[in-house]
Amino acid sequence: MQFEITSEFINSFKKAIEEKNNVFLKEQLNEFYAQDIAIIINQLNLGHASYLFELIEDDIAADVLLELDEDKREDLLATFSSKEIAEQLDNMESDDAADVIAELPQNIQEEVLSHIEDIEQASDIAELINFEEGTAGSLMAKELVSIYAFETVTACIEQIRKQTDNVDVLYAVYVVDNNERLIGMLSLKKLIMSHPLARVDEIYEPDIQFVKTSTTSDEVSEIMQKYDLVVLPVVDQLGRLVGRITIDDVFDVIRETADENIQRMSGISDDVDSNDKIWRLSRARIPWLLVGMCGGIVGSRIIGGYEEEIKIHPEMAYFIPLIGAMGGNVGVQSSAIIVQGLANNTLLGDNILPKLGKELGVGIINGLICSALICGYSFLIEDWQLAATVSVALFTVIIFASFLGTFVPLTMNRFKINPALATGPFVTTLNDIIGITIYFLMGRLLYTSF
Repeated sequence: MQFEITSEFINSFKKAIEEKNNVFLKEQLNEFYAQDIAIIINQLNLGHASYLFELIEDDIAADVLLELDEDKREDLLATFSSKEIAEQLDNMESDDAADVIAELPQNIQEEVLSHIEDIEQASDIAELINFEEGTAGSLMAKELVSIYAFETVTACIEQIRKQTDNVDVLYAVYVVDNNERLIGMLSLKKLIMSHPLARVDEIYEPDIQFVKTSTTSDEVSEIMQKYDLVVLPVVDQLGRLVGRITIDDVFDVIRETADENIQRMSGISDDVDSNDKIWRLSRARIPWLLVGMCGGIVGSRIIGGYEEEIKIHPEMAYFIPLIGAMGGNVGVQSSAIIVQGLANNTLLGDNILPKLGKELGVGIINGLICSALICGYSFLIEDWQLAATVSVALFTVIIFASFLGTFVPLTMNRFKINPALATGPFVTTLNDIIGITIYFLMGRLLYTSF
């Protein structure tokens, strides 16, 4: 059922937990999906969360655990014994179980693995947690359905019946040779439509997409998005089929990358969220705040260098905020477009120069429009000399900010630095400094010299 989880509803759960009203709690839990229960638990303190988790049915408890915020799950698991954690992992697919156990201390990991009754499951988890984070090996699940090329359709169907016990959703049937090397895929439709005595090597599809265990998670997500795949096989360095990655795992990667880029664009240096501790949140934000502050100091010194001009023509100070704000806004817009192109791999080879030319063209058009408008406004409130100075300065600043907003992220990307950093305080601060400098230089040339 769909239900809006409000603060009043959370309070009713807290009250029921304090009163130990298990009848009410179980009735409510039976009406919710695992994702909804996780949202409720995330809002509770550890004591209440532990009490409520004990009331969850075994068949969805593992799903709830997976849906919890990492910090809440870590705190909750700390209240479990190693055997209790192992029982939860038994109900998860190997990739999910590996993600959970990887959050535990090393000594606890070994204890938990020793309590898992299914030796094959324990072996799969132990193998997965040893893969480097951010690779296909760390994303993949070991549960899959594979058949040999020499088998008949009848034998193949029997193998599928045996192997699907551990696979929640059957996306594809993979075909391997005698050495377990991946050679293709067989669609369920073709399997059903084929003659029972037909051999698999006569009907399978040899042309399929796959990745190696060392392939980066970013490459995996790009491949699955490009070819509209819901599942992707993974092979080892010898080409042997070792696992598969499903779309839900890639969706998590895409979401995490998007969250990280948004934080980088906002000048947050670490991967944090609103539930983190105050010190960690402050530590993640302070570096770029200091950069912005230093930029402000430089800007103030530039303005101080033109103190005499401002004394003679104080009306020039009216437009300092406008110049700084417009330069920063244009720079962020331009760099955001470039970062998006780099993330989508649309800025490749010959595509770069046309993109840069288009972005500069947009800067020229926007600069002409904005400078014409500010020229008219300045002429109405002051005189034609100031109007001309401000409009020319603004046009120049917008053009320069457009160039800077495209050049900086491309340069960062070339040197393997996350280009999302370019769209935040870095470009804004740099454009503020350069914009103010351009404004006063134009003022000295076109206004104060008269």
